[in-house]
Amino acid sequence: MRAMTIEEPARQVPLYGEYEVVVLGGGPAGIVAAASAARAGRKTLLIERYGFLGGMGTAAGVTNFCGLHGNVHGEHRRLVQGMASELLARIDRLGGLNTPHLILGKVFAQAYDTAAYKIAADQLLASHNVHILFHALGAGVVMNGDRGIDALMVETKAGRQAVRSEIFIDCSGDGDLAVWAGAPFEIGDEHGHPMYPSMMLRLNGIDPDRAGEAWRTIPQLMEKALAAGTHTFPRKSAIVRPQKSGIEWRVNFTQVAREDGHAINGVEPDDLTRGEIEGRKQALAAFEFLRTVPGFEKSYIVDLPPQLGIRETRRIRGGYQLSGEDVLGCASFEDSIGVNGWPIEAHVPGDVVFTFPPIPESRGYNELPYRMLVPEGVDNLLVAGRCASMTHEGQSAARVSGACFVMGEAAGSAAALALSGNRIPRDIPIEKLQETLKQQGAFIGRDQPVPEGL
Repeated sequence: MRAMTIEEPARQVPLYGEYEVVVLGGGPAGIVAAASAARAGRKTLLIERYGFLGGMGTAAGVTNFCGLHGNVHGEHRRLVQGMASELLARIDRLGGLNTPHLILGKVFAQAYDTAAYKIAADQLLASHNVHILFHALGAGVVMNGDRGIDALMVETKAGRQAVRSEIFIDCSGDGDLAVWAGAPFEIGDEHGHPMYPSMMLRLNGIDPDRAGEAWRTIPQLMEKALAAGTHTFPRKSAIVRPQKSGIEWRVNFTQVAREDGHAINGVEPDDLTRGEIEGRKQALAAFEFLRTVPGFEKSYIVDLPPQLGIRETRRIRGGYQLSGEDVLGCASFEDSIGVNGWPIEAHVPGDVVFTFPPIPESRGYNELPYRMLVPEGVDNLLVAGRCASMTHEGQSAARVSGACFVMGEAAGSAAALALSGNRIPRDIPIEKLQETLKQQGAFIGRDQPVPEGL
């Protein structure tokens, strides 16, 4: 029988550079992790596979920050502050930030322009002297013993290269670096099925006067189209909202599945390939329906993003797994590094189901423990973003950009503290990290007053 593997000859890999902190992944967690570590004076490198930053927010065309706000006893507040505020201010100065808008009448989200986000992220990292390596795909690690990472391997147009660092932060979204280093992980629900991904799209050429508040009428128009047999839809809950210019709208209308009906697995190459093709097919069908909506008759697709929008793949197991019960119970933690105000957002077959903590009885947010950033089994590694230590239900809430900003700032600051104290990240004094975050303007919960305003 023909061998199913090929043996790769041993080779000498060029060393790209040596750093104190290396961050893999330039989404919201990675952006602020790198900026926070560099702000503390640490030589920091951010590695990103695309030629721009923003993660799913730009590469998948999400164009909407979720989780920045919370419904606190019936009052809407901006809970995510700190480094995120600096980034948002830069987006706003570029004219790319919408005013917050209500989701389901219960919590705010905030839309942005993807070009402004990319430029603002570049500016933020430059202002803090972060080194950036674009167009570099993580490919593996070289370990120093059983529990320490010596180098991260990356594939670039110059071939394979190695990057050494004292501390690594995995903000890849998929937990790639942590898994290569041997950290334990989980995927999906109890049956191993992750949340469904979506293919986003943006439309231009809308007549804003005729469209009005079309997001209120589109669900009824969908029901009529289904009853008439003119259109079918992959899910019930369609999000169609205007960008800052009323002639441009974002559309989140799709739900991409395997042939067996389960969600595409975002770490399986064949699944991803099918998902991209099926996602564009669903996006076209959504566009054809929307052209029947008043105000959308002359609209056209102005953007299909570079990749499918992945919500969940691997979740690395750390010192604590944030759970759905923690989200709904507005849990507190002694080692809190920030808060999450987004509800459980379950992407079930054919629909999206939101479950909120009691409103207005509850404070509307849960704290996020530092332990969820510290993976088991690896000493010089932190994990931040949607691949941090959470259950399937907990991740459905804290995977959004607001919580990712929180985790990223904490991870970058923790790495700097570990280096200054000659400790591994697991052993840093939590009180010192919390005080550092508060000094940087972050809201970590605990005994702090809730921030005023939006």
